Amino acid sequence: MRDEHTATLLDYYTRHHASTQWRAFLTALAEEFETQLETAQLRELMARIGVRFADAHPAGACATLDDLTSFFNNTWSSLDWGFVNLVEQDDYLAIEHFGAPLGAFGEAAGTWAPAFLEGAYRHWLQGLGAGALALQHVESGDRHALEFRLVRTA
Repeated sequence: MRDEHTATLLDYYTRHHASTQWRAFLTALAEEFETQLETAQLRELMARIGVRFADAHPAGACATLDDLTSFFNNTWSSLDWGFVNLVEQDDYLAIEHFGAPLGAFGEAAGTWAPAFLEGAYRHWLQGLGAGALALQHVESGDRHALEFRLVRTA
C-alpha cells in the first residue's frame, strides 16, 4: 500500500513540478523541436545546453564522492530541480537524479530531454578529472528517476 501512495505522490509532484505558466509553452516548444530535428540532433542540442548550464554553475573542488554529491544536490536544490544519489558499483558510478522537471516538455521528450542532465554531468565530471571515463544515460525502469553511469572507456 505504501508503494502505491508513494508512486501516486511522485506522479502528482512530477505533473505539478513545472510552473503552470511554462508547461504549455515547453510542451509546444518540444513538439516544434521534434518536427524540425531528429532525436539524435535533439539529444546533441540538449547536451550542449547542459554544458552551458554546467559552465554557469562550476563544481569547484570536489575531493570525495560526498563532496560531489553535496555539490550536485546544492546546485539542483537551489533551482528546484530535484536531488541526486551517487551509487558506487563494481564497474561504474551511477548518478540517480530524482525530481528533474523535464516532464514539462511532455512524454515524447523523454528520449531526448535527459541529454540536458547528461551534458551537465559529463562537463562537470570531465572538469574534475574524469576525462578517460564515459557518461551515458541508461533506462532505469523508474519513471521518477533518471540514471546516468560513469564507465571506463574501452
